[in-house]
Amino acid sequence: MFAVIINILSAFSFTYYGLVCLLSKKMMNEFQRFGLSRQQRIITGVAQLAGSIGLFIGLEVPLFGLIAAVGLTVLMFLGFLVRLKVKDGIAQSLPSFVFMLLNAFLVFSYLEKSL
Repeated sequence: MFAVIINILSAFSFTYYGLVCLLSKKMMNEFQRFGLSRQQRIITGVAQLAGSIGLFIGLEVPLFGLIAAVGLTVLMFLGFLVRLKVKDGIAQSLPSFVFMLLNAFLVFSYLEKSL
């Protein structure tokens, strides 16, 4: 039950963050500050939305959830590295790290279901 709650929390969060990444002027400026291109921002936003959809589908079809959780774990690991590279503080870096851990937990949860 705990994994289902984490799955739903992550799915809704990435729906929100994916939309913000694609539509928010603030995020456009953030990606410029990170030294990343417009295309990288769009890829990131689409990946977040695709991951959220995969997590929602994963509630019924675990393979989709597993793939989505792996992708989101990698995405958040890379996001955390970018935050470290630009020397952001703990408060700015912590969300990507926490979502990396939550999705890593989901990966192991999905793997456990499939064994």
